[in-house]
Amino acid sequence: MPASVDPNLLVGFETHDDAAVYRVSDEIALISTVDFITPPVDDPTWFGRIAAANSLSDIYAMGGRPITALNLIMFPSKKLGIEILKGILQGGSEKVVEAGASLAGGHSVEDDEPKYGLAVTGIVSPKRILTNAGAKPGDLLILTKPLGTGVLFNACRSGKLPLRDLEPILPQVAALNRTAMEIALKFEVHSCTDITGFGILGHTLEMAMASSVRIDLEFSALPSYPNSVLMYRKGETTGSNRSNKKFVEDFLHISARLSEEQHEWLFDPQTSGGLLLSVPASLAEIILNELRGAEVSSASVIGKVESSDHPEIRLV
Repeated sequence: MPASVDPNLLVGFETHDDAAVYRVSDEIALISTVDFITPPVDDPTWFGRIAAANSLSDIYAMGGRPITALNLIMFPSKKLGIEILKGILQGGSEKVVEAGASLAGGHSVEDDEPKYGLAVTGIVSPKRILTNAGAKPGDLLILTKPLGTGVLFNACRSGKLPLRDLEPILPQVAALNRTAMEIALKFEVHSCTDITGFGILGHTLEMAMASSVRIDLEFSALPSYPNSVLMYRKGETTGSNRSNKKFVEDFLHISARLSEEQHEWLFDPQTSGGLLLSVPASLAEIILNELRGAEVSSASVIGKVESSDHPEIRLV
């Protein structure tokens, strides 16, 4: 049966959402997602942790709970030793266990460059699915992690950023979005997505398009990892900045006064980024306080949702 006419496919690819959702009963829907990345850092265990957290995040972004995961590993076994492979898989396993899911197998192939991630299945109530399509005028937007991982990882590889300056942020990058979502689900949440490869503006635009709204972001409220804007000033960039900029440019209006490096930072692709939650304005401060009390310390209100005849982002 074509996906477009199957009434049990509750979320497909129409709004570029974070995962697919398929109803199996009135009480349970399955969430399916898959993701893998190249190494953001040289340390194999941190690579595994970050990649796994990145893959698991899509389940949380739909309001769900991960139940099983399958390893996806591409590895140059003739170039790199078995200990590196073990470290990657160990890091990934740690995060799957932390998420309360079962690591149930996987698949490996020979490749010239290491790549690792997970195919994850989760569950959610069909009545409580979160998507990127529910943002409502009057909502405030909460972001749960800082921005800037893309340029920081590249800067560390190129030698512009010493590893000692990157290491302190790795636990936050690899942190699961589990706590943030568990807190959010105690309240009314209209829409959610996670911030990954398209950056803050790309994923915000997807929410605006899916919800048929305008989203106003406040630049000064956007949380930043230390040194990330500085790395753009030093000439570092990423391979995704240009395409991310092209994706949003026809829908983006900037009135904030930004330096060249601040402007470029807006298009930084994220790995294992935070959740972007669209919530009623009356609840935003309560949710924010609970998040920060649960050590989601960088959670910030970064913007608001407005009515519009066409989707757009305004940066003020």
